Amino acid sequence: MAEFIKMPTLGFDMEEGTMGTWLKQVGDRVQKGDVLAEIESDKVTQELTARVEGVLLAQLVNTGDQVPVGNNLGIIGEEGEDISGMGGGNGAAAPKPKPAEAAASAEPRSESGAATPDQASQTAEPAPVAPGELSGEFPGGVKATPVARRMAEGHAVDLAQVGGSGPGGRVRKADVEAFMANPPAAKVVEKGTAVPPSTPQAAPLPTPAGATDKPLTRMRQAIARRMSESKVTVPHFYVTTEIDMGPALALRKQINNSLDAERKVSVNDLVVKAAALALRQFPNINASFGGDKIILHNEINVGSAVAVDGGLLTIVQKGTDNASISKIAQDHKEMIARAREGKVKPEDVEGSTFTVSNLGAFDVDHFIAIINPPNAAILAVGSAQQVPVVVNGELAIGTRMKATISADHRVTDGAEAAQFMQLLKGILEEPLKLLI
Repeated sequence: MAEFIKMPTLGFDMEEGTMGTWLKQVGDRVQKGDVLAEIESDKVTQELTARVEGVLLAQLVNTGDQVPVGNNLGIIGEEGEDISGMGGGNGAAAPKPKPAEAAASAEPRSESGAATPDQASQTAEPAPVAPGELSGEFPGGVKATPVARRMAEGHAVDLAQVGGSGPGGRVRKADVEAFMANPPAAKVVEKGTAVPPSTPQAAPLPTPAGATDKPLTRMRQAIARRMSESKVTVPHFYVTTEIDMGPALALRKQINNSLDAERKVSVNDLVVKAAALALRQFPNINASFGGDKIILHNEINVGSAVAVDGGLLTIVQKGTDNASISKIAQDHKEMIARAREGKVKPEDVEGSTFTVSNLGAFDVDHFIAIINPPNAAILAVGSAQQVPVVVNGELAIGTRMKATISADHRVTDGAEAAQFMQLLKGILEEPLKLLI
C-alpha cells in the first residue's frame, strides 16, 4: 500500500524545512534506509531516508520549496499502484505524472500549436485552495499559512499589519519574521499611552564606510531569534560552584588506559553523566515551563552544545542517567561527527530536557550560558585547571573546575539550584558514583 513521505522535524522549534535536492526520481526503486533527498532546516542539513521499500511514485514538492513539518513530500508504493485518489495530502495538487504519462494525456492541438476549439471551450480546473478560501472566510480576515499563524500568535503579532508574499497575498512564516525584525513604530492609544511593538528588536545599524556587510546565515538567524527570545522571556538566575576534579580525572585516565583511541571518555562525558544522576533528585530542574504549569519530564535526556561551522548545535543523549559512561562517550562521538558533517539524524537533536555547554577545551575559566528553551536550565562548564588550594590548613596544588547553572526562575529557585550544584559537585568529587 502506498505511503506518504513526510517532512521530518530537526528540533522542537522547527516549523518548516526547505526541500533540497531529490536524489531519487519518480520510478526509481528504493530500499528501506535509502537516501531519497536532502532537507534543510535553520541549523542543519539532513538526509531524508526511506522508511519503507518500494518505488518512488510521486514527488509532491520541488527543490527550494518551504514545507511545514509533517506535510507530505512524496509517495512510495508498489510499481503501477494507483495513487490518483491520494492527491498531495496537504491541500496540494495531485502528484505530478511521469513524463510518459504526461505525454499520453496531452490534449490534441491544431497544426499552429493553438488549442483546438473543443479544448478552448473547456474551463480550466481551479488551483487547490485551503479550507474556507472559497467562502472568503479566514481567521481574522487574513490569508496566512498555519505556521505563520502560530508564529504570530506566539509573538502577539497582528497579522493584519503583515504584508503577505505568498499566492494571493497569503502571509508566510518569512513575512512574520521580516515584520518582527522591523516592527512598525509604537501605536498611541486614546489615553496617550504608547503601546510598544510585540517583541523588543534591535534597530538595524547602518554600515559605516569601509566596513563590510556579512549576511546572516539561516543558522545565525535561528540562534539570534531563539537566544533573544530566551533572554527576553525567561527570567534567568545563576549559581556557580568550584569542583575538585582530581579524582574524576584520575578515574578518566584509568578508564581510558583500557580503551582504544576511538572509545576514550572525555571530561564532558563525565560531566554529562554526573548532571544526569543529579537530575534524578531534582525533577524541577529536569523540567519545562508550560505557561500555566510546570512540565516534569519522565526521561533525563542531556543535550551538549557543539560548535559547528557557522554556529552551535545541541546534540541529545537519550536516557542519560541509565546509560553507561562508555555508551555516552560513543553516542557523543557519533552525533558530534554527524553534526559537523551536516548529516544529523532527527533523533540526534530532539528531546533534550537539560543542556551542558562546555568551553573547557578553550581554556575558559568561567562563563554563563543562555537557557535553551524549553529546558529550564543549562550548565556552563569551564576548564579543569591546576591552581593553588588550601588543604587541611596547608597550601597545595589542586585541580579545580568552575561550573555555573543558569536556571529559569519561573520553574525553580536559588536554593534548589544550589542544592543541585552541591550534589553535582559531590558526584564528580567521588566519581565511582558515576559507575554504579
